[in-house]
This record gives sequence, C-alpha cells and structure tokens, in this order.
Amino acid sequence: MSTKPVEAGSVKTGSFIVIDGEPCKIVEVEKSKPGKHGSAKARITAIGLFDNVKRSIVVPTDSRVDVPEVLKKLAQVISIFGNTVQLMDLTNYEVYEVPVPEEEEIKEKLSPGIEVEVWEVMGRRKIMRVRG
Repeated sequence: MSTKPVEAGSVKTGSFIVIDGEPCKIVEVEKSKPGKHGSAKARITAIGLFDNVKRSIVVPTDSRVDVPEVLKKLAQVISIFGNTVQLMDLTNYEVYEVPVPEEEEIKEKLSPGIEVEVWEVMGRRKIMRVRG
C-alpha cells in the first residue's frame, strides 16, 4: 500500500484520503470544537477517485488517517478497444492498459497518439486529463 498516515485535523479540501480502502478526493472538511467530554472532531466528506462514490467519516482531529500517494505520469494513447485504453508511459516506455474514463469530456478527446495525464494511486491507474 502506498499510503502515509497524517493527523485528521491537518487534511484540507482538495487533498486526498483513504476511506474504506478507497482513495478519495476531499470535497469538504468540517471541524467541531471539543465538547465537555472528548476531543474535537473532523467530519471529512470525499469522493472516490475510481468509483465517484461519496464517502464520509467522522474522526477525532488528533487521530491518524491514511493519505494515498498520488503519482502523476504522462502517457501516450496507443490504441482504444472496447472499454480499454492501451497506453505507453512516456518516461520508461512501459505499455499498460486502463479502463476508458467515465468522464465524457476526457473520453471524447481520446485517440491514438494523444498525450494524457495518468494518476497512479494505490496500485491502480486512471486517465485524469488529456494534455495539449
């Protein structure tokens, strides 16, 4: 697993977190003040990077949460067949396949020869945007 623990109180909107084993992008962080009994809490709402499912957790701000390491790489589209895009990494020339992205604005721009930005998170890859 390529994650690192951070304090729940330090996460920010727009950063990443692992909820239920799924890497997610944080869309909202609400912090409550400590009550008479207990510690301050953080309510973190996030959307899954791979499945677009909304998830939320409530944790004490001083507890640890996992943050995924996000590797951003450039790749070139080699071919598209069915629901699969074949890509070549532009740094080490490794060839691999990823599912066609759900987002229409990305899907309609895909064609052989196009450069894309691929995010590698927790051993999975996803095309995040088309370059150029």
